[in-house]
Amino acid sequence: MSFELPKLPYAYNALEPYIDALTMEIHYTRHHAAYTNNLNTAVAVTDMDKLSIEELMKSVSKYTVAVRNNGGGFYNHSLFWKLMAPNAGGEPQGMVLDALNRHFGSFDKFKEEFSRAAAGRFGSGWAWLVMDSSGKLTIGSTPNQDNPLMDISELKGKPVLALDVWEHAYYLRYQNRRPDYISAFWNVVNWQEVERLMKS
Repeated sequence: MSFELPKLPYAYNALEPYIDALTMEIHYTRHHAAYTNNLNTAVAVTDMDKLSIEELMKSVSKYTVAVRNNGGGFYNHSLFWKLMAPNAGGEPQGMVLDALNRHFGSFDKFKEEFSRAAAGRFGSGWAWLVMDSSGKLTIGSTPNQDNPLMDISELKGKPVLALDVWEHAYYLRYQNRRPDYISAFWNVVNWQEVERLMKS
């Protein structure tokens, strides 16, 4: 199979003023598109082209660095776009809020811990909220385009929330002020998608 760049679920300017239109356009059409194209090149005419992206991630240690980096970039961004939405953010409701309160003490404490993981990731990478098979929630981060599905990742689990902290995700608007970008992210989190992922 070949991997297709998924359609962005909103316009480039839909997350303004928190995520600017030019950043969204460059991030999607250049960075995500490049990961997609490079992944297809890496798996072409191999046994890997029969696997889903999740299957590739779960056994990524068997494959090339190109598959790890570009497969991670493809998966991570495909998830990330859906975890943001216009007219979203704020405090979640229902089962998501209950789960965050149960595992972290309160929504504010969850936000603090997640924001710390995002701000504390040295260099480029991602912050994650993951769920294990028992429903336990854990916060952590991964370097570069690694993710918690990968067999080489120290942080393991099913991703239910993700934040890209590569500089290309925020530099045009926030320059080196990653904490400001992280703070802005809470205004666009798509809690409905988080709930869907927790239930699936």
